[in-house]
Amino acid sequence: MHIMKRRILYSLLMTATLGLSSCESFLSENPKDQITEEQAYQNSTLLYLNTVASLYTQVGANGGGAGLQGTDRGLYDLNTFTTDEAMLPTRGGDWYDGGLWQNLFLHNWGTKNDLVKGSWDYLYKVIAQANQSLDKLKEILENNPENISVPKYISEVRAFRAMYYYYLLDMFARVPLVTSSSVAMEDVVQSERSAVFNFVRTELEESVEDLSDAHSNLTGEYYGRITKPVAYFLLAKLALNAEVYADDNWTDGTKLDGKNIKFTVDGTEMNAWEATIAYCDKIKNLGYKLEQKFEANFSLKNESSVENIFTIPMDANLYKNEFYNLIRSRHYNHGNAYGQGGWNGPSATKEALDAFGYGTNSQDPRFELTYYAGKVEGPNGTIKLDDGTDLEYVPSEITLDLSGKASEKTAGARMKKYELDASATNDGKLQSNDIVLFRYADVLLMKSEAKVRNGGNGDAELTEVRERAGATLDVTATLETLLEERLREFAWEGLRRQDLVRFGKFTRAYTDRPQLPKEDTGYTTVFPIHEDVLSLNGKLTQNYGY
Repeated sequence: MHIMKRRILYSLLMTATLGLSSCESFLSENPKDQITEEQAYQNSTLLYLNTVASLYTQVGANGGGAGLQGTDRGLYDLNTFTTDEAMLPTRGGDWYDGGLWQNLFLHNWGTKNDLVKGSWDYLYKVIAQANQSLDKLKEILENNPENISVPKYISEVRAFRAMYYYYLLDMFARVPLVTSSSVAMEDVVQSERSAVFNFVRTELEESVEDLSDAHSNLTGEYYGRITKPVAYFLLAKLALNAEVYADDNWTDGTKLDGKNIKFTVDGTEMNAWEATIAYCDKIKNLGYKLEQKFEANFSLKNESSVENIFTIPMDANLYKNEFYNLIRSRHYNHGNAYGQGGWNGPSATKEALDAFGYGTNSQDPRFELTYYAGKVEGPNGTIKLDDGTDLEYVPSEITLDLSGKASEKTAGARMKKYELDASATNDGKLQSNDIVLFRYADVLLMKSEAKVRNGGNGDAELTEVRERAGATLDVTATLETLLEERLREFAWEGLRRQDLVRFGKFTRAYTDRPQLPKEDTGYTTVFPIHEDVLSLNGKLTQNYGY
């Protein structure tokens, strides 16, 4: 097998093979001793495990900078702590880290940011593995055209790789499209954003029909895999964000019109908003609906959710995937009360509190399900601080630098969205709740937004989401109300940056965050390409504005 040259975009390919005992545990990392290449692909089971299943071990992670969500210092942080949804405030000697977290919130990340580099490296590392799998599958198909399993494996890996390019498209815009493990560094070139957009769209469109209809959040053969509804969800996101993704220069003051960006769905040409609606309907037709209770999607045993579309499987006995978000947010003593960790960090911003109507007579019911605020009960009663007083979170006192303030350690509403797993191990990181990446509530709000952008009425879908939440139903679907609704529904789910960019609100000033000089051009809506990456290949150029 040809191995990609070591220096291609920092991508080192894994060579360990996975030994698994059942369909439901195909994601578990249980490597056997190294085996030869011939042995690794000698039958259909091993072929699947070593070209397809092995890729899914990379979706979650057990260390910082890796995984689509769950750990720290990676994609989730860049998509959350750069927004008006949440911040990591400095608390005396905690959470300063050389100004890292303050600068993320202020959009002052520069071109040498470690989180930016780590996210780029992670995405391309997984793409390189997918390329290696595709090269091997194509080689096997060429030698054995009668193998009926291989074409479906190829489609699944293409869709999987397209998802990773979707994240690169969203965050970095102008990126190299590397599609084979035989590409040398000197042949790697940078593609314009519209070309990456079209590539991702085409890969998904050409692969989706070969994918299973299965709900991949359910345990079984397709648990945690890219299936048809996952691909449709990504296509809906591509269409909804088409004005952003098809724009090759997002700093020139011009904007594309989604009504003029064309898609073809089931042989019918339609504009971006119509395509969004069509893909959302396809997902609904596959049997998805809202859970009766909002919190059921994040419960300890959320594998049975009828709403979740794509998740990262969590099981301490099977997988190494970890979830830091709860322990990272809660106070030290809050975690200690359960024999787990507490890092006393992320909190809701004042903008988030306002969106939820915190402290008012019209406070949204989802606030209590999303945040810890006020005094907190533990397994043995009210949790205490070290001085014997009650732990009481004070949401309204949040600010970017709390050092020296009376509420330095207790300011801010903390993450509560996932049910606390008292039996979670490894300091609370190994929980049993699966991590939710895509869910049907987003499908409904995407459809509502697309209707509004296309000149129609999106009230029905917005009302469906609000009714499930127990919120008032007298809200009309407008772009303004939908952006605020998305914050209430998806807080802590890593979606806010993309939403703000699409709505043209990412670069505005808000509490504790003044607008940077020249930021009104929109240059910070895309992250820079790290200087170390540029130094490896003179054909790559920096993104606009940096």
